[in-house]
Amino acid sequence: MSVVQGTLTREATGSRAGEKTVIETAEGGAIAKPPVTSAEIPDADRRPPLWAAWELRTCLRRAAHVLPSPTGTPFTFAYTLLLLSTSLYAEFGDPDTVRTLVESSSTDVQHLTRTPVLVLLASALWIAGGISSPWAVGFVFILTALERRVGGLRAAGVFLLGHVVATLATEVPVGVSVMAGQLPDSSLHRLDYGISFGLMASVGALAGLLPAVLRWPLLGVVVVLITQDLFDMVDPLASWGHPLALLVGVVCWPFLRRADARRAGVPEPSAVADGQMGSYVP
Repeated sequence: MSVVQGTLTREATGSRAGEKTVIETAEGGAIAKPPVTSAEIPDADRRPPLWAAWELRTCLRRAAHVLPSPTGTPFTFAYTLLLLSTSLYAEFGDPDTVRTLVESSSTDVQHLTRTPVLVLLASALWIAGGISSPWAVGFVFILTALERRVGGLRAAGVFLLGHVVATLATEVPVGVSVMAGQLPDSSLHRLDYGISFGLMASVGALAGLLPAVLRWPLLGVVVVLITQDLFDMVDPLASWGHPLALLVGVVCWPFLRRADARRAGVPEPSAVADGQMGSYVP
């Protein structure tokens, strides 16, 4: 080891990795410092010239994760395009034709007794209130999140189950009341369509997959809205159908939690107890 006499007066700074740094002494001599390694360079200096663009791209990719995509959430993506098409047609299409299509898609008692399967499916092709309604916005984010957690088939199953159960649970009593003479015959033709029942079931199902810190606030807000709707009773069928659909989603918690655990690669409790850590389906 050699020792340089004198006081150091200047040291080159800002050196790049792999370059030697020259240190001058008071006596005019100089010594060569070993090359600077990449580990010694601050992170900010190691960033590529377009690091801001890369960070922006990362943020955009994370933001896009909450939106449907043809590969990540094919069911929600296709359904969103379908609802977008019907909503645009309802907005700009011929009013008489739109009215005829919506009326023929209504899940009223008359249509349910004649073509139940057809109207149950057709009524979910329209958004009550149009594409700018809160139902449309909620559909995109809720269905996307649910499908990413449990897959397209299960997300579609929850949506359809809530839509069918809540519709039948609200329309069948109407038919019985008309037969009993408690409601007029006009109640058999009451217009009923939209995605709100399926969306409410999806909200209830998604809440069971979230951490408790998010689950209960979400359910609390939804319950408050439903309760307010019940007090206002603007649309009796929808007012009673929404809590029923939400309950359908909550009932699906055990099934969906197991599916979510398998997709995340977490072994089921029975497999852990038996020591079969590899028996789950990732």
